[in-house]
Amino acid sequence: MGYLGENIPKLGFGLMRLPMKGEEVDIEQTKQMVDLFLEKGFTYFDTAFGYLGGKSELAAGEALVKRYPRERFQLATKLPAWAGPKTAEEAKAMLFTSLERTGAGYFDFYLLHNLGGPRTEYFDRFGIWDFLAEQKRKGLIRHLGFSFHDTADVLEGILTKHPDMEFVQLQINYADWESESVQSRKCYEVARRHGKPVIIMEPVKGGSLANLPDAVAKELRAQDPNASLSSWAIRYAASLEGLVTVLSGMSTLQQMQDNVSFMEHFKPLDEAERAAIARAQRALAESPRVPCTDCKYCTKGCPQHIAIPGVFKAMNTRLVYGNVAGAQGSYEWETREGGKASDCIACGQCESVCPQHIEIISELKRAAEWFK
Repeated sequence: MGYLGENIPKLGFGLMRLPMKGEEVDIEQTKQMVDLFLEKGFTYFDTAFGYLGGKSELAAGEALVKRYPRERFQLATKLPAWAGPKTAEEAKAMLFTSLERTGAGYFDFYLLHNLGGPRTEYFDRFGIWDFLAEQKRKGLIRHLGFSFHDTADVLEGILTKHPDMEFVQLQINYADWESESVQSRKCYEVARRHGKPVIIMEPVKGGSLANLPDAVAKELRAQDPNASLSSWAIRYAASLEGLVTVLSGMSTLQQMQDNVSFMEHFKPLDEAERAAIARAQRALAESPRVPCTDCKYCTKGCPQHIAIPGVFKAMNTRLVYGNVAGAQGSYEWETREGGKASDCIACGQCESVCPQHIEIISELKRAAEWFK
């Protein structure tokens, strides 16, 4: 007996980073990308209520739903109960707004968006679990699951409490596989133990693994000089077992052409390719970075409530990968609910408890210079 999503092709089209013309989605280029994706046999499209301020769901309606028979594709979207609703009614209405924007009639895969941290409580408070189970019984949702950003222990608790969830969407890539903050491997293993198929997001780490430092890139190019750097990242993720699909947030037709070129006849990584990835992982680990292990000892007594590990995560995106835009986005996300680096009053409480003996005050000053 197979598992949910076993027969879905292992490349999914993430609609979070669509091509833009100014402030609007470039619908014509998006249509070309959708056409090529389907032509090559791929079928899974992923959007969310909040992507591009709702323009992503509207683009899915224009470029996909209105132009192809509904049975030709799977469409997924997500409900972020933590992102603004003040009441249960407002949170629940997000589903119906998504249905209206896309015109899809139903969603093949529907997700509680970004569980973890303080966000999970909103789904409990607004009764979203039971509400979505009811909508599934009504046929508006075919399969119900959630996306997740937190530790493996937290994931274990959620899956134990909600065994009816059919799948989990996780951030998995070779750079984060052993990360103590992202915990890709640990979270994947928890999902597998619970028998849940996995949808992979961020296989290219927000584009960072497509623009590697020279010392890292040379390890992969030595193995195959013709393979794109993103192909290594996506194939690494797609080589795992028990997957529904691997999402790639493609922004141009050229990115789509590259991805379908190596995924149309996908082959898992062989032994030599895995060894090349291992060398790249070691090279990444040796790159200059803030050596934070995300233990969070520093945050417990911070009078300014600065998300210090989150700030360092953003700094490392810039230090290791040179990804300035990605680092700024990460910083904005990590500091959205607490103090910013510039709020540091140099009290020293954090440095007194840091097991890694990081000069936190100096690093926060550097972050304040880098980030808005």
